[in-house]
Amino acid sequence: MVLDFLTGEFIDVIEWVDNTRDTMVWRYETRGRAIKYGAKLTVREGQAAVFIHEGQLADVFGPGLYMLETNNMPILTRLQHWDHGFRSPFKSEIYFVNTTRFNDLKWGTRNPIIARDPEFGPVRLRAFGTYSMRVTDPGVFMREIVGTDGDFTRDEIAFQLRNIIVQEFSRMIAGSGIPVLDMAANTDQLGKMVAKAIAPTVAAYGLTIPEFYIENISLPDQVEKMLDQRTSMGIVGDLDRFGQYAASEAMLNASQNAGGAGAGFGAAMGAALGMGGRGPWGAVPAQQQHTPQAGGAAAAPPPLPGKSVETVWHVAIGGKAEGPYGRGHLGRMAAEGQFGRDTLVWTPGQDGWQPADDVPELAQLFTMLPPPVPSAPKAD
Repeated sequence: MVLDFLTGEFIDVIEWVDNTRDTMVWRYETRGRAIKYGAKLTVREGQAAVFIHEGQLADVFGPGLYMLETNNMPILTRLQHWDHGFRSPFKSEIYFVNTTRFNDLKWGTRNPIIARDPEFGPVRLRAFGTYSMRVTDPGVFMREIVGTDGDFTRDEIAFQLRNIIVQEFSRMIAGSGIPVLDMAANTDQLGKMVAKAIAPTVAAYGLTIPEFYIENISLPDQVEKMLDQRTSMGIVGDLDRFGQYAASEAMLNASQNAGGAGAGFGAAMGAALGMGGRGPWGAVPAQQQHTPQAGGAAAAPPPLPGKSVETVWHVAIGGKAEGPYGRGHLGRMAAEGQFGRDTLVWTPGQDGWQPADDVPELAQLFTMLPPPVPSAPKAD
């Protein structure tokens, strides 16, 4: 019984097997027990063992198997004033530190960052991403961050690191001068700049940031909607051409729809005429640039089956559009000298105003006119 009691009072094997994924520091339970001289200390890969003696940081052990003796515990031996004949058990607190990487940690801007964009002016930006961290100096990490916490997790330091990251990211974005529209192509460069900027601060905690990623930089929703509208206008391009194309598509669809061909054709024709008599690609014909328009005349409905509708023309006389007149009326005007070969005419479906002599149906009027009446001979 006494032997069992004494065996339970002394620790002869010290190790830590981590079954969690978020523990950074774990304290080995030594309360009420002393560490046996010559005890075995096992430190696995991705771990470090830190000895705290009477509140002071003593020795730090990296991966390996150790026999706890005075020759491999120099600081603890000096604190205890042990001589080389030391053979007695001793008491210390032992903390195991996880030195592996902690990946997929999140960061993000809680409030928008105000930056000056060379194209849009002052803008508000939000960003988020991921990073990884690891303990590179267990002693500094214990002294500056952990203290006496016997079960320290990554969440306890992640909040502080996020504040550091957001602060440096805000400063970097505000002074980078990179246009908002080009930031998506420069996230790798910005990420390296931010990681370099925060490195000295996290090093003072005994940490490093091996990886840092910017996943997204975004504008406010209202600004993104305006940007989408601007992009849409850029895709449409020339609105006149787009309107002409839409009218052509409507006429094509109407011609393929037997049930509503008349209505569809009339609506499409009206849309085309509403564009001011422009050409097939939205350009204004040369004859029309300095001549009066058709006075808002609407296209006539399609002819009834079995009957024909006479073509009528608008005539430019004295800088004004008159008509529409039929071919017979124009013949009488030609006979009276009110209508000539150079008179500009227009009819629905015609490509702008044209001289009457260029319209085959009207050019015949001038060939059918009788020659001038000869004057009567003078009496002798």
